Amino acid sequence: MQLPDLAWQIVYGRLGWTAVLAALLLALLPRSWRLPRSAAVLVPAACGLLMALPGKASPAYWLGLALQYPSGLLLGLCLLSLCARWRGAAPRSFMSTPLAAVLAVAGTALYLDAIGWLSLGLYHAGFGPTAAPALALLGAAGCALALLRGHGGREAPALFGAFVLFSLLRLPTGNLWDAVLDPLLWGWALAALCRRGWRRAVRAPQRAALPIEPFSISKEQVRDK
Repeated sequence: MQLPDLAWQIVYGRLGWTAVLAALLLALLPRSWRLPRSAAVLVPAACGLLMALPGKASPAYWLGLALQYPSGLLLGLCLLSLCARWRGAAPRSFMSTPLAAVLAVAGTALYLDAIGWLSLGLYHAGFGPTAAPALALLGAAGCALALLRGHGGREAPALFGAFVLFSLLRLPTGNLWDAVLDPLLWGWALAALCRRGWRRAVRAPQRAALPIEPFSISKEQVRDK
């Protein structure tokens, strides 16, 4: 088991929660609002100053107690969202349905294992000295290959950054699971799935109620008759 240096963890926690809070604040604004590019700088800067406050005066202290550290994947997705804001675009959801499904299932399995309903030792396996680093390297290689081929969408860069961060510095906690999943990200995945499922359930009756266009006979079919 190789744990990250405590100083690196503290710095990571402050920077990570800065990006998460800034992305969340900007995401709560209506998409119709056209914010100036300076907003994509001023909001993260203000959040960074807030997180840099010493000791218990910093929100990062209390967020760390409640949620520990943001995962590398959550940090990557938030940074991508902030970059999109910098380019002047109001980004849509960075959580695709396949990624949300995988995170929801993995998170549920981990939490059921943590409370003893499964007792498989899944979280502890993330500290493995051989398997966990090997999986991280394979994951990083897969993401790099997807990026080179122009696939992977927005998730591939975020996943690649999470795997590299874990491989080089063992951040955020030295556990591979914490590099790609955290309670906030798990809740985001569940909310994304519920929202899309609700939209489909609402749209299905509307599509069924649409009038069916009458069958039209072409001129060639009339001539044949």
